[in-house]
Amino acid sequence: MSDIFGTPRPRSAPRPPDGRRRVLVPTLVTLAVLLFLGSIFTSVWTDRLWFKSVGYSGVFQSVLTTRILLFLVMGLIFGLFVVANLYIAYRTRPDSVPVRRDDPAYRYRLALTPILRPVLIVVGIILTAFAGSVAASHWDTYKMWRNSTSFGVKDPQFHKDVSFYVFDYPWFRFVTSFSFAMIVITVLAVVFVNYVYGGIRISGRGPKLTRAAQVHLSVLVGLGVLLRAVSYYLDRFGLAIGSGKLIDGITYTDANARIPSKNILIYVAILCAILFFASIFVRSWALPAMSLGLLGIASILIGAIWPAVMQGFQVNPSEPDKEGKYIARNITATREAYDVADVEVESYSANTTLTPAQLAASAESRVSTRLLDPTLISPAFEQLQQVRGYYAVPTTLDVDRYKLGDDAQPQDIIIAARELDLSGLQSSQRNWANDHTVYTHGYGVIAARGNQRGPNGEPVFVERDIPPVGELKTTTPPRIYFGEQSPTYSIVGGPKGAKPIEVDIPRGGASGGDDKANATQNTYDGKGGVPIGGIFNKALYAFKFAEPKIVLSSRVNSNSKILYDREPRKRVEKVAPWLTVDGDSYPAVVNGRVVWIVDGYTTSNSYPNSEHRSLKEATADTLTEGESQAALPTDEVNYMRNSVKAVVDAYDGTVKLYQWDTKDPVLKTWMKVFPDVVEPKTAISQDLLEHLRYPVDLFKVQRDVLQRYHVTEEQTFYEDGERWKVPEDPAAPGTSTALQPPYYLSTAVPGEDTPKFSVTSVYLPNSRQNLAAFVSVNSEATDTENFGKMKILQLPSETQIQGPSQIANAFQTDKGVSQALLQYQQSKTASILYGNLLTLPVGNGLLYVQPVYIRRSAVEGSYPVLQFVIASFGGDVGFGTTLDEALRVALGLEEGSTPDDTESPTTPTTPGTAKSASQLLADASTYYEQAQDALKKGDLATYQKRINQMADSLEAAKKAIDAPAK
Repeated sequence: MSDIFGTPRPRSAPRPPDGRRRVLVPTLVTLAVLLFLGSIFTSVWTDRLWFKSVGYSGVFQSVLTTRILLFLVMGLIFGLFVVANLYIAYRTRPDSVPVRRDDPAYRYRLALTPILRPVLIVVGIILTAFAGSVAASHWDTYKMWRNSTSFGVKDPQFHKDVSFYVFDYPWFRFVTSFSFAMIVITVLAVVFVNYVYGGIRISGRGPKLTRAAQVHLSVLVGLGVLLRAVSYYLDRFGLAIGSGKLIDGITYTDANARIPSKNILIYVAILCAILFFASIFVRSWALPAMSLGLLGIASILIGAIWPAVMQGFQVNPSEPDKEGKYIARNITATREAYDVADVEVESYSANTTLTPAQLAASAESRVSTRLLDPTLISPAFEQLQQVRGYYAVPTTLDVDRYKLGDDAQPQDIIIAARELDLSGLQSSQRNWANDHTVYTHGYGVIAARGNQRGPNGEPVFVERDIPPVGELKTTTPPRIYFGEQSPTYSIVGGPKGAKPIEVDIPRGGASGGDDKANATQNTYDGKGGVPIGGIFNKALYAFKFAEPKIVLSSRVNSNSKILYDREPRKRVEKVAPWLTVDGDSYPAVVNGRVVWIVDGYTTSNSYPNSEHRSLKEATADTLTEGESQAALPTDEVNYMRNSVKAVVDAYDGTVKLYQWDTKDPVLKTWMKVFPDVVEPKTAISQDLLEHLRYPVDLFKVQRDVLQRYHVTEEQTFYEDGERWKVPEDPAAPGTSTALQPPYYLSTAVPGEDTPKFSVTSVYLPNSRQNLAAFVSVNSEATDTENFGKMKILQLPSETQIQGPSQIANAFQTDKGVSQALLQYQQSKTASILYGNLLTLPVGNGLLYVQPVYIRRSAVEGSYPVLQFVIASFGGDVGFGTTLDEALRVALGLEEGSTPDDTESPTTPTTPGTAKSASQLLADASTYYEQAQDALKKGDLATYQKRINQMADSLEAAKKAIDAPAK
């Protein structure tokens, strides 16, 4: 060869073959494949061991078997169909093909022919694996179709049972899409093979097909068009579960244009398919091509233009009248699908002019106000009951109720599990042995009365210390091996008679010292965990957790068990993969044992004519934003039921599922799929029943739906002038615009004499900040007749009751409140924290209550202390160290006085106007001095009263000065 200047180049000697490279590449590929297969085997086998350890092997086997069968059957159908058609295309190729070296098909043919069989095998395997994986991921859709249960409700358009949409339609749609994809890929592959081997030749006048290629492709395209007819048929039902701009579900245009157009297109597609099949006998492509063009034109004219014209020229000008019937259907279906059809809406006058006696009596008899804020008192629980640095409680605690002592009336209790937190260990203590074999569990629960404070504002504990002391009647060692903050895995258990090594009960000593030296030890003897004593299981888990010490450590013995997947929500999700799990699991003492209670939901996105909601968006608030509560997935649903109550034992990890909604067809279907997995509702013990509650995430979704769907009249719904909104949380930190979360507390709604444990929230009008409604749900599971009954107290539009943001602003700008908190606002060593702002229906009015916490800053070990309570009724603000004191101030009562039923409605006191400006200023000075004296004595009622009188005197003095001389 020569370079561009014509100078000859010396030929380089050929390189000898690199044997190492030829060996290295296959070796690396083999290792990668083995690693991949090994990881799959490890995952599957360890899952099998885990399910066996919790007693749910049947779930694992059923899911795995179904996935494997779908993988094999659907994958093989797909792969074999494509390969068989490729083989047919190859076998029917023309005997002789003109050879042109510049033809790309010739080069493809030269390259492909020697390796045709291996290529077909590889293509078949790849397609089988891909299609099988897709099919296996739809195991739940298949199972629901095979075991469907009737809803007993028919949709108003097609008069099909709702079960068709929820169980049958998703599977039919998947099979149709799967088959159509198979046809499309087969057609493309057959065209390629025919092109390479001469069945299709490109000439100047267009492609030319052999007779065999024409027949083959005609059959395939005909099958594809026939599947398109099936798709048109299913599209009609898809309109009932589709989303729209005005409403979800079928609208006027759907019923009068889109559904008729789909019916027409079905027949056009069938005719088109018949003409393609006819081309088997007729050599011409003219008719099939014309029919395919007709189908395309019809789909545009009939399927798109006709509905658009009807919507634009017939529906939009008279939309309220045309869509009225369909809006009514949407309202009915949505309220039924989210289980709010029976919500009781009551007009609430919200009287703001009660006498002090009426309000005091009402508040005393109907409100058991929870003052402790679960989102603020976690540091107090930790500092007062942590015992050691390696224990912790969640940042947001839980609200439950217990019968304490001889009191038959349940009390609101703030409760938390004292769990293990490895980050609390000193760095010198952090090693594999300590992390996974020594510090393995938490211990007990901490609980405090929700409506009381100690002498210094601290919680009043009803369960405390290690070992536990208190009133919750814990009878078994309450070790927390399974919880929300458990380590990734722990290895427990030992030979009989061996020295225990797990840190159990701390004994004396400084918390910063060697905790093991000041603690008793324990050896886990529960039935939970996977046996790991054998070398095979050791190797599996060493690979799973990427930790060789599991194999090498002498602490892993023949009796060892490994505990993992310990978070209660995750355990329920694994044993019941068909459930959506509530974001807030909570601990309870049931029959003397510490357990976790988890709510499970059955959901669907195929309930006809029901509005779709994103679970994540509907349940988002300050708790999920701050990660104090787990956020639900982003799934779009339009049907939801709290069908299962799950219980996870904190000691042995046992998971029990109880049927809760006995009417839910979705749960009944899954109970057919997995028999004996869900226990009947009658198996729930009375002690457990006392701690079950209405789930918070279901309430959030229903609250979100009712923002618009509290309106049941279609015309008002269309006008959308009665839409509500959930208020932003006035206690949210910084500039957060997160929504106010629901609150659990005991209260009584009108018509009830005894406070009931409830979950509550409020609504605002869509574009204003005043209150629109109060909503509550009975959360007393023992009240079987009324549990889950939702009640909305709707305020008249002409009544202006302040909303949460307005009342929070009124609290913080009130003269008495701001003066009392001034010393803390100006202090550099303390901060003010406003607790949850509770709204309570009292005396045909609404009472607002908010606790105020003080926390010393820049002090190690400090925690918020409940120092004050603010209350408001009808615009009057009260401030005190207790709720009673705050109410007394709000009512204008002197300390120690007794309300008189004959008193006039509360009105602000106005100093006499006969005094001169100088006298009024002197009175203001006197009031100020009296207020300061009261503040020093801790008498906040008198303090606020005097501050208000001072302000009134100053205002009157200003008016006297500004008044023109007579």
